[in-house]
Amino acid sequence: MARPSKLTDAQWSEIAQRIAKGETMRKLAREFGVSPASISERVSKQAKHLKTAATQLFQAEQAVRALPVSEQHTVRSLSDMLLSISSNLASAAELGSATAQHLNTLARAQSRLIGKTDNPDENTAALKSVAMLTATANEAAKIGANLIAANKGALVPEDNKVPSGLGHFYGE
Repeated sequence: MARPSKLTDAQWSEIAQRIAKGETMRKLAREFGVSPASISERVSKQAKHLKTAATQLFQAEQAVRALPVSEQHTVRSLSDMLLSISSNLASAAELGSATAQHLNTLARAQSRLIGKTDNPDENTAALKSVAMLTATANEAAKIGANLIAANKGALVPEDNKVPSGLGHFYGE
């Protein structure tokens, strides 16, 4: 088990921001009283990712500004719509997942009733209830499962090569 950091999360965040702006790890290590290796382990991958994201955002903004004003408005409207759809799908997936969990809990409770009685009608009713609850739970989980499946393709490149600057997302 790793020992606790002597720095707070806020201090680590400050270090990451300052590295992203170009300050050296050695200078920051002296200032915060930690080793450069500690900073490297904790922050360098994050800082590289932040720089990559900032560069991509800058390039996207430059591309939008290069368009005629009327097209800029269209691009921003489409972007806002995509963000809204993404947020709504994430909310639907979260709600569907919670609903599926509750339904599965109910299905487990019903499955415990099966075989507890000699009455075949009660066992049949419990089996039907388990089947209905399970099918409904699976349906409720579809949005989340489909989002995961769709994003899996986005997270794993077809050529299985890790994009530059995103190695930490792939455990490298």
